[in-house]
Amino acid sequence: MDRLARRLGVPDAVVIGLGSMLGAGVFVVFAPAAAAAGGAGLLPALVLAGFVAFCNATSSARLAARYPESGGTYVYGRERLGPLAGFVAGWGFVVGKTASCAAMALTIGAYLWPGQARLVAVGAVLAVTAVNLRGIGRTATATKALVALVLAVLTLVAAVGLVGGPVHLDRLTDTGGSARGVLTAAGLLFFAFAGYARIATLGEEVRDPERTIPRAVPLALGAVLAIYLVLAMITLGVLGADRLAASAAPLVDVVTAAGLPGLAWVVRAGATIAVVGVLLSLVAGVGRTTLAMARRHDLPGALAAVHPVRRVPHRAEVAVAAVVIVVVLLGDVRQAIGFSSCTVLVYYAITNAAALTLGRDPDRRSPVRVLAALGLVGCLLLAVNLPLGSVVAGFGVLAVGIAWYALRAGHRRPGQRLNRR
Repeated sequence: MDRLARRLGVPDAVVIGLGSMLGAGVFVVFAPAAAAAGGAGLLPALVLAGFVAFCNATSSARLAARYPESGGTYVYGRERLGPLAGFVAGWGFVVGKTASCAAMALTIGAYLWPGQARLVAVGAVLAVTAVNLRGIGRTATATKALVALVLAVLTLVAAVGLVGGPVHLDRLTDTGGSARGVLTAAGLLFFAFAGYARIATLGEEVRDPERTIPRAVPLALGAVLAIYLVLAMITLGVLGADRLAASAAPLVDVVTAAGLPGLAWVVRAGATIAVVGVLLSLVAGVGRTTLAMARRHDLPGALAAVHPVRRVPHRAEVAVAAVVIVVVLLGDVRQAIGFSSCTVLVYYAITNAAALTLGRDPDRRSPVRVLAALGLVGCLLLAVNLPLGSVVAGFGVLAVGIAWYALRAGHRRPGQRLNRR
């Protein structure tokens, strides 16, 4: 009774991937990415982030099909590269995505009730945790509804921008940034794609994982990249680089610039729904990685429990929710996007390194190894080109985790030697 139930097919997996990605990029990341990239550099940065994500997705899909259990790269790193690599991946994912959860929750509060953003954020965390505790089937059903509503709002914004913008095409080629600025923007935009492999962290709950996961991950990623490119071109074309970089709510500004400010509340409602969907899948994914780490005693073993009826990692999800609420109430998450991008890029660098060891598979002559190598280099390149504060904080937290792991392993060795005697 310690295993999770396999209930998700390809459509469910794709929807969870869409729900994990849609929202963060469109409603949160475009403005700081435009500021870093300098005008039309936003578009190549978006393509670069999407390409690195595609490389990572290919590696994730192959590994998830080989190891269809909860934990994602925490499991792959342990199995292919050793326990330390797995721990670094799991630690980076849990810490980075916990910060993302807090950032998403506070975004919900800022849209719904700016004067009580933290209180609303706490309520949002409690609500999505309650949904996840009902079972992964409920999570997929709720995510389908959220994705449908968000797609409707994004379609409305695109239509309004195209018809009434107007979209100034010359702004799409007006460059003013540097190559490093494009890399920085791509690293920030990677935050918007990081949910594409969320289904890999739910691998133990997927039906026929050898077929489902390799199909679902590229489908979800490709759909979101197309949506992001369309909206980025419309937003940049309507607002221009300077106004987009300074905007707190770019899509609201698009409908306002198009002469329909009355639709702003619709866009704000859509933003709230989108971020709720991201938060829903984030909490589920972090809970599953926590479960996998607890099973191997890299986190407290009590968190490895699976509910006997709901078949969900209820203790892990409650613990994740508690930590997120503490960060929401006490922490400053203004740099959460950069911090999360840094640690998650390291996580996917380990994914690609693990995928490179699959070269002995029958598909070794296909380009998957080249994609894994490009993904590894791309992840590290984007990570070190993020804002300095994010790089220092991200690698600092990873170093703390490694030090704790080494200390714990050192304490364990004498007992292990004693047992051998």
